[in-house]
Amino acid sequence: MSRRGADHSQSRVYVVSGVLPDDLYDYVPQDEIETPAPRTGRPPKHDVETWTVTDDWPDRVPVTEAEIDLFEAWFGDIFDELFGPSR
Repeated sequence: MSRRGADHSQSRVYVVSGVLPDDLYDYVPQDEIETPAPRTGRPPKHDVETWTVTDDWPDRVPVTEAEIDLFEAWFGDIFDELFGPSR
């Protein structure tokens, strides 16, 4: 076997352009899916007092002009209500 064949021992799936499978959600056979056993009893209570919030964002986050234009196009009316109309 050639070196290329040894590295790619799995069979390849070829896709025909423009042809979609009948069921887009049925890629894995059901017998191969491992589902966890359902939990019994009440779900555990989450004590928000014990949560830890970590802010690892930089002080300044770079934003491009294209991103600003996008937000203004989609949320401009909301921004105007919150901050007043632009001058």
